[in-house]
Amino acid sequence: MIPVTDEYASPLRTIPAWAVLQRRLFDEIESARRVFSERYTLPDGRLRGVAEFEDRDGVDDLYEPFFNWPAFYLLGGPDEVLSDAKRHWEGVTRQLAEAGMLTDEYENGYDWFHQGESLLLFAGICAADPDDPAFAERARRFADLFLDPVHGNYDAERNIIRAPHNGALGARVGLDDPDEDGRLAPYSADRAEMRPYGLPVHGLDGIREWDDLADPRNAARMTAEMQHRAAGDVAVNLAATSLAANLWLYAGDDEAADWVRRYVDGWRERADGGLMPDNVGPDGEVGSLQDGRWWGGHYGWAWPHGLHSVGMSALIGALNHALITRDDAALDLVRTMLDTVLDQARTGTVADSTYSLRGGWMARFGDAAHEPGMLVPYRHSLDGWFDFGPLQLDLPVWLWWWTRDESDRARLQRIADGIPTSADLVAPFRDKEEAGHEAGWFAYLSGDLPEYPERALEMALGQVARRTAMMLADGTDPDAAHLHFWQRVNPVATEVLTQLVGGAPQVLYNGGLGFTALRYEDVDRGRPGIPQDVAALVHRLDGDDIGLRLVNTSVVHTRTVRIRGGRFGLDRVVSVAARVEEAGGYPGASGSYAAPAGAVVTRTAECDDDLVVTLPPAHGADLDLTLARAAGSPRHLITEGHA
Repeated sequence: MIPVTDEYASPLRTIPAWAVLQRRLFDEIESARRVFSERYTLPDGRLRGVAEFEDRDGVDDLYEPFFNWPAFYLLGGPDEVLSDAKRHWEGVTRQLAEAGMLTDEYENGYDWFHQGESLLLFAGICAADPDDPAFAERARRFADLFLDPVHGNYDAERNIIRAPHNGALGARVGLDDPDEDGRLAPYSADRAEMRPYGLPVHGLDGIREWDDLADPRNAARMTAEMQHRAAGDVAVNLAATSLAANLWLYAGDDEAADWVRRYVDGWRERADGGLMPDNVGPDGEVGSLQDGRWWGGHYGWAWPHGLHSVGMSALIGALNHALITRDDAALDLVRTMLDTVLDQARTGTVADSTYSLRGGWMARFGDAAHEPGMLVPYRHSLDGWFDFGPLQLDLPVWLWWWTRDESDRARLQRIADGIPTSADLVAPFRDKEEAGHEAGWFAYLSGDLPEYPERALEMALGQVARRTAMMLADGTDPDAAHLHFWQRVNPVATEVLTQLVGGAPQVLYNGGLGFTALRYEDVDRGRPGIPQDVAALVHRLDGDDIGLRLVNTSVVHTRTVRIRGGRFGLDRVVSVAARVEEAGGYPGASGSYAAPAGAVVTRTAECDDDLVVTLPPAHGADLDLTLARAAGSPRHLITEGHA
């Protein structure tokens, strides 16, 4: 008889399909990840065959292929994932420095819509191994670029970041650098890839539509206006708070906390309880470079993405503020944005819309793109709200996930109800953000899609298979030479694992920190993540309660897992209730046709955010965890024995 050595574990008569699929997904991701490294990187971590850079753009494209590798490690991926993530970060950093794109290992200066994408890999490594002194030193140095005004990015007197493009070289002039003759490249109608987003600056006499930029004089004028207006603060700079919050998570740095609080509060004051503007002039006044308008800033409400970029950055800043202050009030910035566009909602089809990001939704919805659903405006200009498309769920999902407030859930449900009825919520869709299945996950947590874990894991396995096939067929792929190719074939699929294991949505792609509902430790190996052979399923998120199932799929090995509260320890696990089969019957005599069933009892215990569960072979644990939310001291977690 196999002894039951843990008070929370019960023997399994069947190994659940979701658990087998989850462990298979871990294994297949790792196999495919090794193919990626061998095929597209050099031994020192660099990417193969990168072309020269012609402007300020492109740094993010070299970090993004690895953006979720540390997250995969933290969930339970192999040790090699972390060492490879570090090697690739350092190799790509040297590669970019040699190309003249970095100074002292940090980007010279670009917008935070893209800097946030670059940051994900770095911040993930910091969270995965905070005991690494090199990355801890970098965390301090990078945050200081914004905390210390001497670097030229932050104006402490006016509480603004001083330019839309900022970084290691301080606040940079305009949006581009002139050539050797002092000329800027004209923003002309020839830039076909930018046509869907329309005019970068609105309200210029004689330039009313895109084709007006075919006139060289208009193109030159547009360039001059863009360059002139690219000064002072813009909304997407709120994502820079992740650098300071990441530093704070090491040891509670007071300066970093004060800066996040003050900077986010500055934008809250400008919103004054209403819709947050997207620009602040060098004088500290909203609209002083935008003809007095609250809209018009770079990556703002008018151009190019509106809510997609403004909402993402505001949410990142508000979450970092809430993490540090334990006060969720800053999230009103995002609530107001969502409620404003919802008030303008209309019914229509994606297929018939002119939404500037329509292509991704056509792929995500498939045939349902021809079915009516809710469309909201993403952008605002002289004629009011425009650019109607489906409301992306990452914003309302993260809002509800953080607060667990019923009004935030109701708003999220309203938005989910606006999805076309026939849309497959577990469709095999995947973009570079490796997200898009928030509606299916929310439906599962709401009890409306019980098959989500199995279907989502099947879908994720299919996506790993497709990306591996694309790698192996790169010789015949006409897009394989594109700078974004590596992002497109990155086989590390973490969205579903983050949802099911971490109990959280996929990371906010433009600079969010890697929050999860729970944190795990492999006790025997002294490292983060669920142990080998163990599968985890967060199946309920209700206020202060989390429903968690653990399964040891091994029939030979005993595994032990430690569970702590999530949001980097802002939450604490304070009690557990486990439904347990009493010992004594399993596995039964060899002559019986089935194992006898023991009585099922509920065992409860208090725990001080340090719940240890031992799972004998082929055993599981069915746990109800009670959290003390916002009662902990958030920090990057150094596990025992981990270095």
